[in-house]
Amino acid sequence: MIESRPQLLGVIVAMALKAILHGCERTWLAVTYGLRLNGLQARVVEYFGHLEGLMMSVERILQYTRIPNEPPLVIEAHRPDHNWPSHGDVVIHNLQVRYSPHMPLILQVTPEFIHNRIASKVESSIDGISYLSIPDGFDENEPRDFFTISYAMENNMPIHFQNILSGLNKDGEVVCVVVDLLASWAIQVAKSSKIPVAGFWPAMLATYNLIKAIPNMIQLGLISESGRKFIDFLLDDYTGTPQHQGTKRFLPGEPMLRVEDLPWLIGNTAQRRKRFRFWMQALNRSKGLPWLLVNSFEEDMNAENHHRKNISTESHINYAQVFQVAPLTWNSCKNPSFWEEDRSCVKWLDNQEQNSVIYVSFGSWVGPIEQEKVTELALGLESTSRPFIWVLGVKWRNGLPVGYLERVSRYGKVVSWAPQKEVLKHKAVGCYITHCGWNSTMEAIECGKKLLCHPIAGDQFVNCTYIVKLWKIGVKMDSMGRYDVEKGVRKVMEDGEQMQLNVMKMKERIGTDGILRARNCLALFSIELKKSIIGYYTSEVKV
Repeated sequence: MIESRPQLLGVIVAMALKAILHGCERTWLAVTYGLRLNGLQARVVEYFGHLEGLMMSVERILQYTRIPNEPPLVIEAHRPDHNWPSHGDVVIHNLQVRYSPHMPLILQVTPEFIHNRIASKVESSIDGISYLSIPDGFDENEPRDFFTISYAMENNMPIHFQNILSGLNKDGEVVCVVVDLLASWAIQVAKSSKIPVAGFWPAMLATYNLIKAIPNMIQLGLISESGRKFIDFLLDDYTGTPQHQGTKRFLPGEPMLRVEDLPWLIGNTAQRRKRFRFWMQALNRSKGLPWLLVNSFEEDMNAENHHRKNISTESHINYAQVFQVAPLTWNSCKNPSFWEEDRSCVKWLDNQEQNSVIYVSFGSWVGPIEQEKVTELALGLESTSRPFIWVLGVKWRNGLPVGYLERVSRYGKVVSWAPQKEVLKHKAVGCYITHCGWNSTMEAIECGKKLLCHPIAGDQFVNCTYIVKLWKIGVKMDSMGRYDVEKGVRKVMEDGEQMQLNVMKMKERIGTDGILRARNCLALFSIELKKSIIGYYTSEVKV
C-alpha cells in the first residue's frame, strides 16, 4: 500500500481476440496447476506499479502451461508521473526479459522524464518495446506526493484512460479491466464503458479487511465518520493527537493494533481527513466488484477461516470474491533494475562471515527518514561494530555524522542502490532493517531473513504487527535512536534463533503449498471470468 512510495495506481486491461467472443472453444482453459491461454491477447494499462504480483502471476502460469505455437501475450503498460521508477516497473520488465524472444511484449511507460531515464537502458537490450505516455496535468516542477497525485487521478487522468478504452474496445474486444483499488476512479471509467471489472489489492489481505471494515468500525464507535478515533481512544479534534495510548482488536481474529497504526492516521488533521476520504472513496467505488485479486498469501493472517466465513455470509453484491495470487514471484530470476545498482556490495558480501551482515534499506525511496533519524541510525550501526550494507540515497546523506563514511569504511558499506534480491539471498546477511513495505517483507521471507522493523507510513504498521506478533520473525524498534538500533540488532542477531526457525518454517510453507494455492486461485479467477463473459467453463480447479 501504499504510501511508502507514491505508486498509487494500477490498471490492467485484458483483451481477447474477436474470435474469442465469437465462440472460440479453447479460449481460456483451466488445468489443474495453472491456466492455459489459447488465442488470447492481454493489454496492460498500469499506473504507478503495484501490479508486480499480478504480472508475475501471469508469468508463472505461462511458464508452466504455455502451449507451443500459441499466439503471443501482448502487454502494454501506461504509467503517469512519479518521481522514480518503482518496483512495479522492475517486475513488468522482468516479464519482458523472461519471455522475449519467444513472446513479444509491448511496455509503454510515462512520463517523459522517466522515459528518458529508462528507455535507452531497455531498448538497447530488448527488442519489441515501445513507449507512450498518458498526460497527468502536472507542471514540470510541481511536487508529486499523495495529495497532488490523488488530485491528478480524479481530475486529469480519467479522460485519457477513457480515450484508451474507447480506442481498444471499438469492436467489443476488451473482456475485463483489472483495477488497482488505489486507482478506484478507473472502476467508474471501465463501468461506463460497460466492461467487466475486477479489483487488485497490492498489499496484505489483512489491510484490505481493515479498510473494508471502516463502516463497521464507525457503527461500533471505534472511529468517527471523519476517521478519527474516539470513545476509548480520544483524539483532540484540533491536533489529531491521541490523548490515550493503547491497542485495540479492530477485527475479530486479527492481532491487536495500536490505535496509531490505522493507515489514514498520518500527518496533520487535514491530511488525515483527506487520506480517510481517499479510503472511503475507494471502498465505496469497489462495492459491487465481483472479483478481487490480492497480492498476498494465505499465511498472512490467523483469521483466514474467519475471513472466508465472512465472505460466504456477506452479500456478493457488496463484496468481491477474493483470490490470493501471491507468492507467484517465488524463486524468480534476478529482477532487472532501472536504478544504477552498486554491484560491488555483492562481492563485498563474499568476504564476510555467514549471518554477520546487517542489511538496511527503506525501499524505493532509498532513505525516507528525517536527517535526525539518519544520524541516529548511523551512530547505532557504528556502535554495533558489525558489518553492514546501507542503501541510502545521496540526498539523504546530509544526516550522516562528519567523517562517518571514513570511520566505518572497514566494515560498513553505504550505497545508493543495491540488487536487493541478491543481497537478501546472500548467506552473509543475517538481519534486515526494513520499513516493512509489503514487497520487501515477502522478499525477506523468501530469502529466510529475520527483520528489524521501523515502519514509516500506511500499511507498514499493520505489516509490522504481523511480522512481530503473529509470525514472530522480527523485532520492532522502539524508535530510531542509536541505542534502540543497537539493542534491536543485538536481539535479532544474537538472540534470534527462534525467529530464524520461524522464518524458515514460513518460507517452506509459503514456498510449496502456497505457490500451488496461488496458481489455482488465478486459474479459478479465469474460470469465473469466463463464466461471466461466455457462460461456461471447461475444468474444475480446487483451491
